[in-house]
Amino acid sequence: MEQFAIKGGNPLVGEVEIGGAKNAALAILAAAIMTDETVLIENMPDVRDTNVLIQAMESIGVIVKRLDRHTVKINASNIHDVVIEDDFIKKIRASYYLLGALLGKYKKAEVSLPGGCNIGLRPIDQHIKGFRALGADVRIEHGMIITDAEHLKGSHVYLDVVSVGATINVMMAAAMAEGKTTIENAAKEPHVVDLANFLNSMGADIKGAGTDVIRIRGVSKLHGSEYAIIPDQIEAGTFMFAAAVTKGDVTVKNVIPKHLESISAKLLEIGCEIEESDDAVRVVASKPLGHTHVKTLPYPGFPTDMQPQIAVTLGLSMGTSIVTESIFENRFKYVDELTRMGASIKVEGNTAIIDGVKKYTGASITAPDLRAGAALVIAGLAAEGITVVDDIKFIQRGYEDFHLKLKALGAQIEMVNTEKELQKFKLKVG
Repeated sequence: MEQFAIKGGNPLVGEVEIGGAKNAALAILAAAIMTDETVLIENMPDVRDTNVLIQAMESIGVIVKRLDRHTVKINASNIHDVVIEDDFIKKIRASYYLLGALLGKYKKAEVSLPGGCNIGLRPIDQHIKGFRALGADVRIEHGMIITDAEHLKGSHVYLDVVSVGATINVMMAAAMAEGKTTIENAAKEPHVVDLANFLNSMGADIKGAGTDVIRIRGVSKLHGSEYAIIPDQIEAGTFMFAAAVTKGDVTVKNVIPKHLESISAKLLEIGCEIEESDDAVRVVASKPLGHTHVKTLPYPGFPTDMQPQIAVTLGLSMGTSIVTESIFENRFKYVDELTRMGASIKVEGNTAIIDGVKKYTGASITAPDLRAGAALVIAGLAAEGITVVDDIKFIQRGYEDFHLKLKALGAQIEMVNTEKELQKFKLKVG
C-alpha cells in the first residue's frame, strides 16, 4: 500500500520544472490515431492516466514507441478494432476521447463508459448531442457508448453547458466530417487550444479555439506531425500554492504565465509576491496571508482543479474566506480529512466557509481524488508533525514524480510501502 509520509514545517525553496499538461496529452493521444501516418509527440507527461490511455490504444492495434520518458511515436495504420472494452479504460475519464477520434476516422466507435475521479456527475449528454448533430447514431448498451454513421456531415452544435470533454470530442469528429461545423458555447481551456493546434498540424482546418465559437472545415484525411504538448497549468498552480502555504519562495519553470493568471491573481490578493518572466512564475510568501472569496468557473476563470489547493491555503490565512464550487458537486470530499488536521471549514451546499487557523497538525489522512490528494499533501507540508497520506494512486494519475519534485524544494517527504518503512521515516526525521 503506497503512502506518502510527510514531516511538515519546512518552507519550500528553489526551482521546479513543470511537465506536459495531462489534460492536453489525453486529448492529443486520442487524436493521434486519426491518421495512418506516424505522429511524434513531445513533452508527454509520464503519469498513470496517459499510460492507461496508451495501453488501451495498443489493445486495438495502435503502435506506440517510447523514444524517451516524455517522447512517444504513434502509428495507427493497423487498427483492427473500434471497440475499446478495456479494463484499464474504465479507470480514466478521458477514455471517451477515443469516441470522437474513432468516429471521425472510421465513422464508428464503441467505448466503455468512463471512470476517473468521483468528483461529481460529468454527464456525456453534450457529447451525444454533438455526435448526433453530425449525423451519427448514438446509443448506450451494456455499459458501452456505441456510435456509428454512414457519413458525418458538418453542422451547427450549440453546447447547453460549457463542456471541455464535449468540445474536444465534437471537434475531433468534425475535423473529418464533410463540410463546415460550428461549435457555439465551446470551452476555452488551454488544452482545447492545444488539441486544435495539434489537429491543424496534421492538416485539419480549425479556427477560433480559445474563443466560445470554434469553426471547423472538415478534411478527408489527416497526415503525420511532430508536436510538443503545452505545460500543465494545474501542476504549476499546485506548486504555486505549495509555496504559499509553506511560506516559501519557489520559481515554477516551463510554464505559460498567461494560463496561470487566475491563480496568480488570487495569490497576489492574499498577500504573496509574484514575479513573472517569459516561461516562469516565482511565488514568495514572506508575510502572513489574508482571506479572499473565490468561485470556480470555466477558463479563464479560477479552475475547479485548483479549488482544493486554494482551500488548504486559505485554511491557514487570517480571517474568513468563502470558496464556491460551481463546476462539480462532489469537490469538497477532502474537507473531512483537512478537519482532522485542525482546519475550520463548514460546507453548505456548493460553498465552503473557511475560518483561518494558526496551524495544521499532522494526521493520517486519505486522498479522495486526484487534486484533493495533492492539496492534502501540501497541507501536510505546512503542518506540525507527521502526516501520512493514503490512496496516493489518485495523485499519481496526474502528477509525475510529485514527492521527488517536492523533496528537491526541501520538503521532508517519502513514498513508503510498509509499516517498517514508515517507522524508519519517522525515526529519520525525528
